[in-house]
Parts: sequence; structure tokens; C-alpha cells
Amino acid sequence: MLASMIQRDRFLGVELRHFAALEAVARTRSFGAAARDLGYTQSAVSQQIAQLERIVGQRLVDRPGGPRPVSLTEAGELLLGHADAIVAHLGAARADMAALAEGSAGTLRIGTYQSVGARLLPRLLRRFRTAWPRLEVRFTEATDAADLLRLLEHGRIDLSFADLPLPEGPFESEEILRDPYVLLVSARSEFAERGEAPPLRELAGVPMIGWRTSVEPERFLRGRSPRLEVIYRTDDNGTLAALVGEGLGVALVPRLVVNPLNTSVVPLPLDTSVPPRTIALVWHRDRYRSPAAEAFVELALELGADYEQRWDVATPTGQPSGSAASTSRRSDR
Repeated sequence: MLASMIQRDRFLGVELRHFAALEAVARTRSFGAAARDLGYTQSAVSQQIAQLERIVGQRLVDRPGGPRPVSLTEAGELLLGHADAIVAHLGAARADMAALAEGSAGTLRIGTYQSVGARLLPRLLRRFRTAWPRLEVRFTEATDAADLLRLLEHGRIDLSFADLPLPEGPFESEEILRDPYVLLVSARSEFAERGEAPPLRELAGVPMIGWRTSVEPERFLRGRSPRLEVIYRTDDNGTLAALVGEGLGVALVPRLVVNPLNTSVVPLPLDTSVPPRTIALVWHRDRYRSPAAEAFVELALELGADYEQRWDVATPTGQPSGSAASTSRRSDR
């Protein structure tokens, strides 16, 4: 019992700088890079790790020497889980204080991904800047929404677009838009001539262009279409559309991915059995949310409702009635 009490007392000597050093070393796999990231000298980082190892009574970092990267021991990985959460709370607290001090003249940092950045953000940002002219908006784009949620948890962004459902974490969200899936086909294909997507079973053996990181559309198809043949994978929306436009395959994509000005492809609506992608704006539930952030969410809600209404009155080819793209395609025929 006495030994246990002594061990607990030793842990009281752990400081935030020790955890920050461990997190930086684990992330960069280098004492030198960790020192540059933290604004310390390399010897200071080494000393902090050594002090932390003495306090916890365990070796936390493997130091192979030379140019080889360092790595955490099993004890280091275990402690990192606690350290990372504490450092994240510290970053969130720092961001809260900055947001409170800056008010309407500060910076709003938004996480986003390709389809939202191309289709929603231009209109949203124009309207937001009209209402908040003194506030700077900065965007961080990532292919994987998990990367954006990590930045959000650590206080490095204030809001992020993400797909629901969210993973476990300190998050709250507001649903912005339900984005239906469409079958993207070449405008010269037999499918385009039909004007509607075929039953999913008819896609058996049809070459498909798939996502590299997102597996949800493919997982849905594999349960309903035998012999699914994915010939190419990409996370770039432009590349995917170009491959489909050349007739190399078809793709199952959210409606928001499709550029309505691209007349080389046709988005064919699917039946309602294919669940839509649900896009939300997410924030840290324990952080201060500024009036500017709340206003951004409200404007996004209005814009999302507008998109859903336009899709509800779409033509059979999936293009909004009277759009430039649908007019152009009709004249081509």
C-alpha cells in the first residue's frame, strides 16, 4: 500500500511540458523534429523525456541512435493515450481563449473536403463575408474526414464538415445536407441513353471507378451486385469524372461530387434503397463556440436546404431543371 501511495505521489511531478514532449516525439519520430515543433532545443526535449521516464519508472522511448527514427515502447504508447488527450484539451483551451479575445475580428478555421469545397463553400463564403466582413476564414482540406476531426479535437480548427455518423469523440454536430448517391456514367454510354440508373444487379461485371479511402459505396454495392469489378481507384473527384467521361467505367458517387458543368458525364438517380450521404458541420462540444461559428452553421443550414430543394425538382437525368448543364446536353443530342 505504501509503495502504491509513493507511485501516485511521483506522478504528481508530471508536467504538461513532459506530455507535450512525448506527443511531439511520437508524432515526428525524432527528437530534433519534436524540438523544432515545440520551439525547444533538442537537449531540452531529451531531458523532458528522461524526466518523464524517471517519474513513471518505465522506459518510454526506444532510441536506436543515428539517423534511424525513434519509436515508443509499449509503456510509451500506453502513456501517450493519456498525454494526447491532455495536450488536445490544452490546445482546445488555447483556441477558446483566442476566440473569446478576437471576437468578430478574429479568424474562423474550417475543415472541409473536395465536394463541399467545390460546391458548397463558394456560395457559403460569399454570404458569410457579407455578414462578417472583418473576420478571416481559413480552410483546411483533407481527403479523410478523420484527419479533420483530429484537428478539431486538438483545437487547430473551429468547425469541420464531416459525414454522419461521427466516430467516438468530444463532438457535437448539426446536419447540413442529405446528399443522395447517383450512378455517374459517360454521356455516350448506353446507360445515359436510358435516362435512369439500371437495377444494381445489372452492374455485375460492369467496370467501375472506385474511391481509394472511402469504401461505403462499394460495400453497399457488393451486397447487391455480384461480380463487382473495380478497375481503378482515386480520391480525386476530377480524375474520377474524367475516367467515367471517357467511358472507362461507371461510379457510384454522392450527388454533390458531380460538377453540373461537366457535360461528358451524366448522373443517373438511384432508387431510394441506396442511403444518402449525410453531411454535417461538427464542433468540439467542450469548446467555446463563437457567434461567428454559430452564424456559419446557420448559413450552411440554409444553403443545404436550398440544395436539397433543387435536387427534389431535378430532371430524370439528375440535373436541376433549367440548368446550364441539362440545356447543353439536350442541344448536343
